[in-house]
Amino acid sequence: MTFVNLSIAVILGTVIGAFAGFLLGGFIGEPYLAFIAALLATIFVGNARNIRSPQLAVIFSAIDVSGGIRLRAIICSAVAALVGSVVAVQVARVSELTWPVMIGALAGLFAGILMAMFMIFYDTTSRPTGQSRPNP
Repeated sequence: MTFVNLSIAVILGTVIGAFAGFLLGGFIGEPYLAFIAALLATIFVGNARNIRSPQLAVIFSAIDVSGGIRLRAIICSAVAALVGSVVAVQVARVSELTWPVMIGALAGLFAGILMAMFMIFYDTTSRPTGQSRPNP
């Protein structure tokens, strides 16, 4: 996974989290808002990696060809969402942020960072020993 892939994963997670914070702002509390924003961010980051369109194929050069969602990816997404939301709520409390868009953006940012790290780990452990990914 290259720097561009990681940057897009983090930026996409932040934008999706901010959008979720914007939509759910006054309806639910901060911890639930952060968890939903982080969960949506990890789902979108994970799915954006599997989109097979010509424009995104250039950006995401390491597209999975299996097409299926594995249990390990679901567990990684749930862990990233949970940890990202907890960290976002704590950072928001320390910095005295109350704006739901910022809480959602922080949750998406932290969940996106953790999901990108999980994707790197998953990509390096999913190949059989001795096989490397061909250079595009």
